Amino acid sequence: MFKEFRTFIARGNVIDLAVGIIIGAAFTAIVNSLVADLINPILGLLTGGIDFTDKYVVLSGAVADGSSLAAARNSGAAIFAYGSFLMAVLNFLIIAWAVFLLVKAVNRLQAAAVRKGEVEEAAGPDGPSQEELLAQIRDLLADRANPVR
Repeated sequence: MFKEFRTFIARGNVIDLAVGIIIGAAFTAIVNSLVADLINPILGLLTGGIDFTDKYVVLSGAVADGSSLAAARNSGAAIFAYGSFLMAVLNFLIIAWAVFLLVKAVNRLQAAAVRKGEVEEAAGPDGPSQEELLAQIRDLLADRANPVR
């Protein structure tokens, strides 16, 4: 069983998956910081700090007016917490937009690097062609075989 496990772990796709998960976790931290530290404050400024998280409707049970969502849930009443859902959808859209922008920027950088490599390859130093090199090698070999003295 240990040999099978070692073979399984040594497969390239398992290693690639592990690397992907680690990079994904690091990327998640970047996206979360982008959304929480840069985008949400700007949206809060534009919307006047509207937060739907505590918006709910009491379906059954007794909840004091003006109670927070947490207090309403703790009271045991049936709560329709539409505000939490709206905020979750809004956060998803913001994060999806941020990921889209990051991926678009990375793709643009990669395309620029590929174009730069193509330009450098095309503008490489002019040298003898393959045929000229082969002719030179032929001539050198012929000179070695028939030295003129």
